[in-house]
Amino acid sequence: MAKLYRLLTEEDTSAFCHKVSEALAKGWELYGDPTYAFDQANNVMRCGQAVTKEVDADYAPDMKLGQQ
Repeated sequence: MAKLYRLLTEEDTSAFCHKVSEALAKGWELYGDPTYAFDQANNVMRCGQAVTKEVDADYAPDMKLGQQ
């Protein structure tokens, strides 16, 4: 069994909320507080949220985390 970690990021639009909602629907759990920062290179606000999930598999660096 492995505990996986992902940091979800996206521009501050409904796409971010959908990305987090999809992860929650797939069994991921929120980890810590969300973050919000200005992306100066692209002149947009960005959101971030860490999520974790326990899976019945051994961790491997080539795992596709979003497909777990």
